[in-house]
Amino acid sequence: MTELGDIADLAERVAREAGALVVGRRRGAVEVAATKTSPTDVVTEADHASETLIRQRLAQERPGDGFVGEEGDDVDGDSGLTWVADPIDGTVNFLYDIAHFAVSLAARDEAGTAVGVVHHPTSGETFTAVRGRGAFVDGRPLRPSGCTDPARALTATGFSYRADVRAHQAAELGRLLPRIRDVRRMGSAALDLCYLAAGRYDAYVERGLKPWDLAAGRLVCAEVGVRVEGLNGAEPGELLVVGAPEQLFTAFHTELLSAGFGDWPLPAWPPAG
Repeated sequence: MTELGDIADLAERVAREAGALVVGRRRGAVEVAATKTSPTDVVTEADHASETLIRQRLAQERPGDGFVGEEGDDVDGDSGLTWVADPIDGTVNFLYDIAHFAVSLAARDEAGTAVGVVHHPTSGETFTAVRGRGAFVDGRPLRPSGCTDPARALTATGFSYRADVRAHQAAELGRLLPRIRDVRRMGSAALDLCYLAAGRYDAYVERGLKPWDLAAGRLVCAEVGVRVEGLNGAEPGELLVVGAPEQLFTAFHTELLSAGFGDWPLPAWPPAG
């Protein structure tokens, strides 16, 4: 087995173990540990426990690797590999006992993201991708939507926890809605990207994503021919992430520009924190 295969196996094992921990914590009272960008942007004790487990398992198996996580300090490594982890993507869903959340774990090398795993612990579904080798859900190859018309595109999105950003997003979305089939806002960017790769959504647009939200899901998309970019070919990130299969991407991107997604009036963007 090649090294990337070993890394992918490790990522899946660790993501599944973290998912089991998170589901176990969900059976009891969920404690909010802190807030981040606003009082509604929460971190739970389960987020901290999940990331601690992920860090410990990876350090035991590969002590020279770097680590970037949502809840703790970054770690520099000397192996050439860095892990990027979101211990609970969809924390507010978790807090409210809504079953749509995931553990997202990716591994990056000098060529970019090499391995991505997104584990949905309440359903047991696990999305996996290895660079150049395709993307799968529970071992079955993923197949994206064949949609070519934005007017028929079921589009996933998400909203900021900052009220001023949400107000602008609501205006953007109000202009976009008449141009597409409908919108879904499920609360986990990692799962949104995997569902896009699986053809459960036709398109995706969101502001404010961090590297740990994006890394694994973007590779899953890339491995099945789904483009994930910023506006006008920029790198996707906090300002905007746009996703769609190749045959839909350009037309969907044009509709976003027409709906004003290229106009961003808030000077303090991306927000701190």
